[in-house]
Amino acid sequence: MYQDTTIGVVVPAYNEAGFVGDVIDSIPAFVDRIYPVDDASTDGTWDEIREHAQRQNTPTPELVGDGGTQRRVVPIQHSENRGVGGAIKTGYQRAVADGVEVVTVMGGDGQMDPDIIERIIDPVVDGRADYAKGNRLLLGDHYDSMPRFRYVGNVTLTYLTRIASGYWEIGDPQNGYTAISAEAIEAADLDEMYEFYGYCNDLLVRLNVADMRVVDVPTPAVYGDEESHIDYSTYIPRVSGMLLGNFLWRLRAKYVFDRPHPVALCYLLGAGGFATGLAAALFAFLSGTAGPALAAVGFGLCFLLLAMILDKRSNDHLTTVASATPT
Repeated sequence: MYQDTTIGVVVPAYNEAGFVGDVIDSIPAFVDRIYPVDDASTDGTWDEIREHAQRQNTPTPELVGDGGTQRRVVPIQHSENRGVGGAIKTGYQRAVADGVEVVTVMGGDGQMDPDIIERIIDPVVDGRADYAKGNRLLLGDHYDSMPRFRYVGNVTLTYLTRIASGYWEIGDPQNGYTAISAEAIEAADLDEMYEFYGYCNDLLVRLNVADMRVVDVPTPAVYGDEESHIDYSTYIPRVSGMLLGNFLWRLRAKYVFDRPHPVALCYLLGAGGFATGLAAALFAFLSGTAGPALAAVGFGLCFLLLAMILDKRSNDHLTTVASATPT
């Protein structure tokens, strides 16, 4: 227990033999429950999880006869591969069922420093946020170790996710080092959560619709001998398409059906004007008259900018950055 709050850690793992056991063993003693979720691995991940769980779950006098319900490490195995989002969803749901109050995530690949877990969970435990996430882009000495191709892709996804989610101050949306309250898990409707690698972007959109507060926490980038399971040729188009769908869903849920707001109208006029401008540009290319195209494009851009400004103002109270200086 941490500051009178029960803490759980979900450890999603797919083919992380040689790493996941060390992750389990590195989790601080104040964590009440650890949920390593083997996502139908094809190597020795499941055996390694069970071995390390058995070490930590050695019966003690106070737990004898409890039926195992007080095990610190609760191994979970998927019969089919569902993706990292699916593994985290399973861990979240089990933690909530067990009555855990704050749940954090540490990847099975060892890229998340267990020494800073308190920095991640503090905003949620203190009640300053419903969801806290690491951000490797806040400090230069943190993102300097990030490979350049990851940095460029991360910055791109940061801006796309800001537009889609309505959290205009967040960064590094792909960072999976997070903490979330049980109340936020229940409010986010996890049954429909995206299960591919874009789960973290999808979850942000769901949290915004539920008016949950999100905080960014400075965290370092850690890269070792682990291998990424992301295929960028499929990752980028799938996540981009998901973000577009989520953006439209958020506008309908938050600004049309829930409480009508000019944000939705401005986005509609902006997109319509911009699309009309593109069509006019094609006509201008054929006819040589560019005036109407430029006017329509300008009209669309003005309304898109206005929509973003209004959207940001409407959501500013839901986003902040941890003020504590990282160590």
